[in-house]
Amino acid sequence: MGVREQLQTDLATAMRQGDSETRDTIRLLLAAIKQVEIDQRVDLDEAGDLAVLAKQAKQRRESIKDAEAAGRPDLVAVE
Repeated sequence: MGVREQLQTDLATAMRQGDSETRDTIRLLLAAIKQVEIDQRVDLDEAGDLAVLAKQAKQRRESIKDAEAAGRPDLVAVE
């Protein structure tokens, strides 16, 4: 099972369990993958999917770091 299929399965599970935080996070990741495919007009393979996920993780870590530096614990909690 590929990364995207696992995300779809996990999304369905989160929705059934009513876990809105996990659901929203997975939807964000799937949307980021889809956006890259649309922008580049390609179908990403497993490596492409993982690259998008790594980029999203890095972006979130940087956002958390910036929010902490600004003294914004509310933004840290959201990220």
